[in-house]
Amino acid sequence: MNLGFIGCGTIASAVVRGLAGRGHRITLSERSRTHSAALAAEFKEVSVASNQGVLDASDVVFLGLMAEAAEEILGGLEFREGQQVVSFMAGAGLGRISDLAAPARAAAVMIPFPGIAQGGSPVMALGDIELLERIFAPQNTVFALKDDAELEAYLCAQAVLSPVTRMVGDAAQWLGDRVSDGAQGEDFLRMLIATSLQASGCSDLIEALNTPGGFNQRLRLHMETAGMSDELAAGLDRLKQG
Repeated sequence: MNLGFIGCGTIASAVVRGLAGRGHRITLSERSRTHSAALAAEFKEVSVASNQGVLDASDVVFLGLMAEAAEEILGGLEFREGQQVVSFMAGAGLGRISDLAAPARAAAVMIPFPGIAQGGSPVMALGDIELLERIFAPQNTVFALKDDAELEAYLCAQAVLSPVTRMVGDAAQWLGDRVSDGAQGEDFLRMLIATSLQASGCSDLIEALNTPGGFNQRLRLHMETAGMSDELAAGLDRLKQG
């Protein structure tokens, strides 16, 4: 496909890396010039153009912009009929994308994560799931959402990634203070958690780790007594309320 990116920050760059080498022609905008120039130097199928140049070269256009800046950046550009527009902008639904990109088709809103650069990443998406799966699957898994409310809920819930990472990092530091190779300890914990959750649902895994008096049960009960579950729910509710 002829794919274009307006805005080439960290997340858009990860998407480009995940798509490079798969037969696409990819055109990046000059915004975030450091990222776009580096990608063009690394991958022969990637080139850099003006924002309008991106639109002229592309059949599918990805918007990697901040929602509050989108109107100013896109206002003077000419989209065309038959183009499909996919937005990475949290907080901008398909209706707003349709207004910004007319007469092009607002195909989807998707929220990628940095892991998309290597593949094996989840992709939250609302809209034309078939189009996104043609582009991103099977290397990644597209999770189809039914409406803006579901997208908002998923956006809130995915924020658990940061506190979970902090918890693993803190445990790794605790372990590193007590073993000879702290880096190995962190690698062990990351692999343990990633593979365990990949292989089992949360309820099943908790039950499997619920041996009475076992280390896992004792630490979980300690954390729950300290308010872990209640504080997490309160934090998610606060995010949803804005």
